[in-house]
Amino acid sequence: MNIAFIPIDNRPVCYTLPEQICAMNDEINLFIPERGMLGGLTKIADVEGIFEWFKGLENIDAVVMCLDTIAYGGLIPSRRSADTFEQVKERVERFKKLLDGKKVYAFSSIMRISNNNINQEEKEYWSEYGKKIFEYSYNLDKFSTAESDIPDEILNDYLETRKRNFEINKLYLDWNLDTLVFSKDDCAEFGLNVKEARELEKLGGLTKTGADEIPLTLLARAVNKSLKVAPIFLEPEHKHRISNYEDVSIEKSVLGQLELAGCEVCEPDKADILLYVNNFENHQGEIVMKVDTTPFTGDWHEPDKPYMIADVRFANGSDNAFVEKLFEAGLCENFCGYSAWNTSANSLGSLICGVKIKADNNDAFKRLQVVRFLDDWAYQANVRQAGTMDIKDLMKPFEDRIFEQLGVKYNVNYSFPWDRLFEVEVELS
Repeated sequence: MNIAFIPIDNRPVCYTLPEQICAMNDEINLFIPERGMLGGLTKIADVEGIFEWFKGLENIDAVVMCLDTIAYGGLIPSRRSADTFEQVKERVERFKKLLDGKKVYAFSSIMRISNNNINQEEKEYWSEYGKKIFEYSYNLDKFSTAESDIPDEILNDYLETRKRNFEINKLYLDWNLDTLVFSKDDCAEFGLNVKEARELEKLGGLTKTGADEIPLTLLARAVNKSLKVAPIFLEPEHKHRISNYEDVSIEKSVLGQLELAGCEVCEPDKADILLYVNNFENHQGEIVMKVDTTPFTGDWHEPDKPYMIADVRFANGSDNAFVEKLFEAGLCENFCGYSAWNTSANSLGSLICGVKIKADNNDAFKRLQVVRFLDDWAYQANVRQAGTMDIKDLMKPFEDRIFEQLGVKYNVNYSFPWDRLFEVEVELS
């Protein structure tokens, strides 16, 4: 199967993770633009270059794409771009002509509203007015009215950017794609982004909580393979709780990702694979933000049928207590995948994609699991807290434990492609 894949940007989880997943299946050929063409934290994608790359592809069975890459040059540029509605419309409609006759699985983001004053991924004024814009948005949706001391020129610019993106999203509803998803990235219970999602749903649009994982979930959907999955929550009485950065319960997040990936939800005795969800009790923790929560305290035994693990008790990294129990029991032949990166939806979507695509390439499977444990557990839940990019020695003890568990040995290099601690790139040789 030949799949053209246009990522969100050049981050490891957006660019190299799809390659690592598809490497597990020799029947899938993934065609992806050169990494240098894609956008980054401060770089806009080479959209014209991607046009030319796409025109040169032949015998493509499916296209999985981020529409934001074509419209704005990437996910982050979609929040920063000063292009007019007419300029963006012209670009996307030019690309639409290239999609004629192809099976297309696409997503576009509903512009997020982060609840902080960090402007790394937003316009400059977010450093002073980010929280106030979030509060204005939240109150306007919840109460239909809001007061604010945000300067008019800043608030107007923000609202105009939102309106442009929303109107572009409405254009896609007429494209007659095989699957079109509007992603709700970093959202709360109320907000202008949530309001836009409701409006798109009324127009027939499909919305999902998440963002970075959605191309992977769509990649899983594009692969014609049946998979019966039984979700098992380790804290079943708390599956109604809402994860950080999301607006739906963890149970709904799980079911939504499985549905979008084209999996059938069933009871354990009917399942091809069990999906264990290490969910939180009262609230989701987050180690890097110093938000604690009750760690896993139960017993863990190797299941007697194939299983995968979404470790979402903490956002942005593993539950150390759970990983200890997991390693004590050992990763035996029924183990099919682990994920614990970023949001609950991020972990779930990428995990399900890997399991649905996985075939007989055991070496590629082990490489993928090494990367996930080194990133999600070793770095995010432990080494990241040291606050340094000089992590080679700090990661070594974790490498040894992971290699022992999986029966492998690699040389590992680490880098920080966006020159910040949030994401690390793990390269094995």
